[in-house]
Amino acid sequence: MEAPVSDATRTPEGPATFREVFAQPEFRALYTANAFSWLGDYLARAAVTVLVFQETRSVTLSAAAFAVSFLPWLVGGPLLATLAERHPYRTVMVVCDLARMVLIGIIAIPGLPIPVILLLLFAVTLANPPSQAARSALLPMLLTGDRLVVGLAVSTSTGQAAQIVGYVLGASVATLNPSVALLINTGTFALSAVLIRFRIHQRPAAMTEAHRSHLLRETAEGFRLVFGTPVLRAIAIVVFASMLFAIVPEGLAAGWAAKFAAISDPDHPGRGLTQAMIMIASPVGFILGGLTIGRGLRPELRRTLIRPFAVLAPLALVPALLNPTPPLVALMALVSGFAVAGLLPVANGLFVQALPPGFRARAFGVMSSGMQVLQGGAVLVTGVLAGRFDIPTVVGLWSAGGVLLMLVVATQWPSTAEFNTAIAEATRQSRADEGLTPPQRSTDEPVGERAPGSPGAPTGVSTL
Repeated sequence: MEAPVSDATRTPEGPATFREVFAQPEFRALYTANAFSWLGDYLARAAVTVLVFQETRSVTLSAAAFAVSFLPWLVGGPLLATLAERHPYRTVMVVCDLARMVLIGIIAIPGLPIPVILLLLFAVTLANPPSQAARSALLPMLLTGDRLVVGLAVSTSTGQAAQIVGYVLGASVATLNPSVALLINTGTFALSAVLIRFRIHQRPAAMTEAHRSHLLRETAEGFRLVFGTPVLRAIAIVVFASMLFAIVPEGLAAGWAAKFAAISDPDHPGRGLTQAMIMIASPVGFILGGLTIGRGLRPELRRTLIRPFAVLAPLALVPALLNPTPPLVALMALVSGFAVAGLLPVANGLFVQALPPGFRARAFGVMSSGMQVLQGGAVLVTGVLAGRFDIPTVVGLWSAGGVLLMLVVATQWPSTAEFNTAIAEATRQSRADEGLTPPQRSTDEPVGERAPGSPGAPTGVSTL
């Protein structure tokens, strides 16, 4: 028999409304600043790709320019995110926005050598992990309970919309004048910095001087917390596994569109339209899923649907084995994206509620880096396989394997009682940090259950 829902995890009968979420003035500012930053990020990726291609006429170098934007997450995302824990979140976000504004402005200068452009772009993207980690860690301070879940849903859906608009706007404007597109980008970062500086209150750093040890050690503590805590580990596995599938049609869209064109007419002007239709299908599905599920379903039902949606994400792509037409491919990708949107914001909401407050930025770094690596790895592996086998066969069998994986993962999903216990403990630690209640440790609490480096844990000693 499951434990009753604690006060820390109690939710109303109906879902929180958008009105309730946007009634929080700091969330409105953070949301708007987020939208500007996301739009700027995607606009810059598209614009720099076009700029490099115009200068070199090299598809390889233009692809490298696009890939550079992912490197910081792959080579040091968790480490960079840890920096956000050491400083006030508002300060981290403002500094990162201003740094990106200046660096993008330099890239906009005509005539820069391509190696310099790539180096500057890499420097720009180094600001992404700490900035995004700070935003993620701040959000639970602004929204609580089901408002947090709805806020996450609307934020992630907006991020998908910004991706679509940013790519289209960046590619369109950059084709005419890349410098103009990049200058627009500097404006988005400037607006974001102004909103955060003047509309969000300053708060002390999550990690005090007394709890600092070494940046690498603190980063490792984030990994240990995520993968050493059963509830957090279960959420991480579901989220990571879901990243392996919905991205595949988007990553293989160019090849899939070429296959369809070869069947009909290789020079048909609709080839580009087919590619675009497949690429935007998953983001569109994510937007629809995030908004309709986040707002339209009761909190308890959304939690219940996490496991079915986890299975649906790859299951929707299994019909690729039947060699469907382009509209059907897009529809399958849309359904897969819808399913990911059905589980991701809810899982994220549970994740941040079960985190000790001093670890939110570091845990975000762990999760975001894992998601980036797995999405890139999924596209890379399926791309290599598609070079040797038929694309529909590769996607269909990859997704069928995903269904089996998700069925196994779903059996390990924690019970409501386990979530309640984890969230209640995180809430207790948060109140202890704020001085509302003294930190207590029961005599039967297993050693190692307390988050390493949190208040009450020994300082100056690595728990990793």
